Amino acid sequence: MIDHGKKSVVGVMVDAVDYEAALARIMQAAHERTPYIVSALAVHGVMTGVQDNAHKFRLNAFDLIVPDGQPVRWALNRLHHAGLAHRVYGPELTLRTLERAAEESCSVYFYGSTAAVLDKLVTRVKQMYPKIQVAGFEPSRFRPLDAAEKLAVAERINQSRAAIVFVGLGCPRQEVFAFEMKPLLPMPILAVGAAFPFIAEQLPQAPAFMQRNGLEWLFRLAQEPRRLYRRYLFLNPYYLFLLAGQLAGIHFSTQGNEPATELRYG
Repeated sequence: MIDHGKKSVVGVMVDAVDYEAALARIMQAAHERTPYIVSALAVHGVMTGVQDNAHKFRLNAFDLIVPDGQPVRWALNRLHHAGLAHRVYGPELTLRTLERAAEESCSVYFYGSTAAVLDKLVTRVKQMYPKIQVAGFEPSRFRPLDAAEKLAVAERINQSRAAIVFVGLGCPRQEVFAFEMKPLLPMPILAVGAAFPFIAEQLPQAPAFMQRNGLEWLFRLAQEPRRLYRRYLFLNPYYLFLLAGQLAGIHFSTQGNEPATELRYG
């Protein structure tokens, strides 16, 4: 188990952990009914914090940020000598958490994506883990929630008695949602991005060799070029430029600005 705590990657605090350590923290919070927010960040996720100080504040308030992307893992190893042999991939962390939840009788709740994807996700998860207890699920509204809607979502999750909540709203909406919901939900909230459609087999994943070599972005760009080209063709070089600066000794502030108004994504 590797857990070296939080380390700065161009000002965003990422935990230098492996799967075993991340899972141990999540399950402890689930059993203790402790508010605990988790996200898996690749380069795009890190750069959302770099480009927006309010969002940096949110990300750096998370209890656990795992290195989802290989370039983030490489940064932790190069900058902080973390010794991580593998990244902590959001969909894989989701599967491992579901497996442990089934073994330890921790019920789960899924929030986000579409109704069609959720139906297939829940069916698939029950096939994979027959002992899993699905306390509930509901799709995204694909718009900001007002204060009453936000409280209603929290009430439904609390009434379900779920021990773990998985959120699939996409980055950065899911991180905003988890940050805002933490005071209202006494359990781990995992922001897991594309894990829902991946596990539901509605979206193809990159081949293993591309994932190992940090080329998953290229596969996804080929799948959705019009939606993703700005993200990858501009942010990836910018990330490398900033990372080179940190390697050269430039200090990046980890202090963000507390959000003035909440967005209440849902």
